[in-house]
Amino acid sequence: MTSTLDPITGATAPDPAEIEAFAARAVGDAATWMVTTMTMLGDRLGLWRAMADSRPVTAVELAAATGTDERYVREWLSSMTAHGYLTHSPESARFTLPPAHVPVLAVESPAHIGGLHQALFGLTGILGAVLDSFRYGGGVPMSAYPTDWWQGLERFSAGWFDYLLPQVWLPALPDLHETLRRGADVADVGCGRGRALIRLAEQFPAGRYVGFDVHPESIEAARAAALAAGVGDRVRFECRDVSGELPGDYDVITTFDVIHDAADPLGMLRAIRAALRPDGRYLCLDINASHRLEDNAGPVAAYFYGVSVLFCMTTSLADGGAGLGTCGFPEHTAREMCARAGFGTVRRVEMENPFNILYEITA
Repeated sequence: MTSTLDPITGATAPDPAEIEAFAARAVGDAATWMVTTMTMLGDRLGLWRAMADSRPVTAVELAAATGTDERYVREWLSSMTAHGYLTHSPESARFTLPPAHVPVLAVESPAHIGGLHQALFGLTGILGAVLDSFRYGGGVPMSAYPTDWWQGLERFSAGWFDYLLPQVWLPALPDLHETLRRGADVADVGCGRGRALIRLAEQFPAGRYVGFDVHPESIEAARAAALAAGVGDRVRFECRDVSGELPGDYDVITTFDVIHDAADPLGMLRAIRAALRPDGRYLCLDINASHRLEDNAGPVAAYFYGVSVLFCMTTSLADGGAGLGTCGFPEHTAREMCARAGFGTVRRVEMENPFNILYEITA
């Protein structure tokens, strides 16, 4: 159907078929939000974990196993079945979590996204503050974010540190691996709840490890986790802003999805460069995006920009910072800023990952 002129404005009126097609897409997107919300509830209530054995279960049985109300559970099961997350037998009135869905929804694994759902659950609590930032500028400080956000981030990134770091990333970095094996002084900037350093300390016990973060609650959780893991003798954590100066000097410095969040990303890179020993290595993980908006298309990129509004950009702006945003430190910008910070080489590590880029950076 050809476009027509709007009789009131004189502008070209959109094709009704195009309106219908986009309306269908928008409704589908809204349905996806609803499914994500239901999935978050399943994670929060332990419903997925209770179905991890992939045995068919009724709503009554699942409610009894999880201490929840049967009527709500039955409606939740229906929602998840309608979206294809579960299968249903009309004859037995039983629901099954397919085996291929178990690692994604129900158990800890490299594919598990329960932490992502918990983090998104946490973000719902700061939407009002984000609306105010749209209206008046500024941003939402880290102190405003609830525990679910921080715990969810730790759970979501657990796959990096429990699987990818020891099994994929370090084997691709033989010189760095050997430095760690011999026993290195290691600093993790923006360490969060400490999982990366704890895993490194377990794998390379000859090293000495320190993590820095500006979020007090995360540092407290990191200290407790290090003691629980039995590595408190070689791992310590400090609540400190190191964007101006990183105390000490190190063989290895790491940042995992931190630079694009920083209030002063260039200052942080310069501090890392100053604290890196002459033969040291800086391992930088950041977002796999382009500096060209037209290249950042599709669901993953849309998710990146959304998280930027809800956390990455707004927390930086809350501190009067650069507000790079989630997609604000792509390879083009990373190379440019690292050169300005005084680094000599920036090597992109070869790996297949739609979410992140890993760099090995040296003086």
